[in-house]
Amino acid sequence: MSEFGVEIRDPESKSTYLNQMEKCETFFSFATDMTLKSTKPMIDIVIARAKGTLSSTVEEKAKWIFNKLKGSPPKTLPDLLREYNLPPGLFPQNITCYEFDETKARLIVYLPSPCEVSFKDSYVIRYANRVKAILLRGKLTGIEGMKTKVLVWVKVTCVAVESSKSDKVWFTAGVKKSRSKDAYLVASNGVRIEDF
Repeated sequence: MSEFGVEIRDPESKSTYLNQMEKCETFFSFATDMTLKSTKPMIDIVIARAKGTLSSTVEEKAKWIFNKLKGSPPKTLPDLLREYNLPPGLFPQNITCYEFDETKARLIVYLPSPCEVSFKDSYVIRYANRVKAILLRGKLTGIEGMKTKVLVWVKVTCVAVESSKSDKVWFTAGVKKSRSKDAYLVASNGVRIEDF
């Protein structure tokens, strides 16, 4: 049994496991040596180094941590959604982090596990542990990783608000349906589900 409570009997698997653990330890000891006054080039080096040794989920979390170390923290997801004229409670409160590339309008939201949220209007949305979409003014399109129940679970492809004064949110999941914007103003905690 290892110090992490994992028992591996197959010599090849054990070697692979130990190799990955060593890479992670090397990365984290390197990251620990950095000070809070790190410059962007140093952070880019760490992230580049992490790309070769860590899974994408850990890599994205590392990017988020280093972005926080760089200085001013990024906007919260509800603030970003509000800025783009979307209801701030559209995603669960318990997200891990998010990335937004303004040049490509690409939004990626990371959650600790697949989850489900029941909103005030009884609408239920399921989220994968990673939701991707294009974020435009008043619209979230090309959504991957979001479903709702319409007799069966159907992929949500678009969420839109027609104008800043509109009191409706339009969900496209096979068909376009309007919901009251008020039900999506406050983020709720997602309830963990086994399968998305």
